Amino acid sequence: MHYTALPSHRTYDIIPNDNICFPIGTILAVDQLYDILDFSTVFSKHKKNGFDINDLLKALVSYKLTDNFSISKAHEWINRDEVLEIFDLEEFSERTLYRILEILGNNRETIISDIQDRLFVRYDFEHTNINMDWTSIVLYGDKSPLGKYGYSRDHRPDKKQITLGITELADPINMPIGITVEQGNLHDQKHFIKTYQQVNNRLKQGSLVVFDKGAHSIGNTTMIRADDMQYLTARKLNKSDDKIIANFWNYSLEIVDPEDGIYGLKIVKPSSVNYFFFSEKLQKEQLESRARKIMRQIEEAKEIQKSIDKNKKLPKRFRINNALVDVVYSLQTKLTDLDEQEAIKLLEEHLITGREGFFCLKSSKNLTLKQALETYRKKDSIEKIINSLKNGIEIKPLRVWSDASIYGAVIIGFIAQLFISLMRYEFNELKHKSTKFIKKSLLNLTVTVDFLKGQPKKYIYANFDAINTRILRQKWVKS
Repeated sequence: MHYTALPSHRTYDIIPNDNICFPIGTILAVDQLYDILDFSTVFSKHKKNGFDINDLLKALVSYKLTDNFSISKAHEWINRDEVLEIFDLEEFSERTLYRILEILGNNRETIISDIQDRLFVRYDFEHTNINMDWTSIVLYGDKSPLGKYGYSRDHRPDKKQITLGITELADPINMPIGITVEQGNLHDQKHFIKTYQQVNNRLKQGSLVVFDKGAHSIGNTTMIRADDMQYLTARKLNKSDDKIIANFWNYSLEIVDPEDGIYGLKIVKPSSVNYFFFSEKLQKEQLESRARKIMRQIEEAKEIQKSIDKNKKLPKRFRINNALVDVVYSLQTKLTDLDEQEAIKLLEEHLITGREGFFCLKSSKNLTLKQALETYRKKDSIEKIINSLKNGIEIKPLRVWSDASIYGAVIIGFIAQLFISLMRYEFNELKHKSTKFIKKSLLNLTVTVDFLKGQPKKYIYANFDAINTRILRQKWVKS
């Protein structure tokens, strides 16, 4: 048998040096976009003395696209010699960043309006149809009056929150152009007014405003029509719709989407059009959800009955846990009189309405059933922007306390999201790339600062890829 000798393992001596390495792609991209949108003129008028507000903002937005946002961490990240040099800054205190947020917050309406000016001057958008949506963000701290307990989209009802209203130019532009901040318990119907009025003077006559049923009201649709705009929204089904649902299959229906089994009925009224739809897929999903709820309630009833039979305390999740509330429980489940099949039937009568699979859209515009459905479905692009703000830009949770600093932190997040959306708008290859993917590509591009004794510092760039090269080599020509 023949053996080949393997080379011996070599030991490498690692010699410490003063070289540093940090991500540079995000910083370069932010600097380019800030310049081509002429944001210096947007912000410079709000701070005349001391540190240049634009240098600090570029640093804050760059950090926002690099790591999760907290003022102390941002302060540490920026206050490194090489980062300070890139942004032409001198070392500064953490309080300086809070002051910047407060300046942004106190001038938020002017700032958003000026940003809109820059966008509409640079880009001749093919339309000004908009999607609007609202969400909530958890707030850490109790000092701000904006923080209220309310319906939490982040599934944190134990925390105070604020609500955000977002407006985007609809497909294929998909660019945010407005953001509003309100108290955490404000209903979408009321928040709609401020969100809509922030952008309505930017819309061309006849533009289509698309929003969901949570913000639908007669007052809001009247406001849109008074501006000579059109609207498309979903509306809640009510008792008057049950007659249509009961006779739905007797009408002349149109097959709108064979794949999901969607059938439609169009009802034209003097000032609006109702688009009734039935979806086999939606019906299946809703009935499965109801079935899970029925079985969950049966198991809960069994658990309660078991405690009653054994003369024990109720399980903690069924009790009121508050030291200031004394409760004497007197419970009797219906399981003593019903077998499981009868219990299921009783719950079905309570939980299954006959509306499963049905939904209704409403518009001031006379569209085809397919147009109405497809246009409303494309509204999910604004839900993607909200998800990007929360989980890509990581605007949540907010760790600031005054109203002004909350507004300011939201504006930083808005600018970061705007820059990501601009990259998608400019480059077709990024159109369907996630925010995290784009951020990662920019973060991949690093610079190593090589300190050679007795020689000038040397900057070595590494980790170019197709995406960060494409973005950074773009010839952003000012309009």
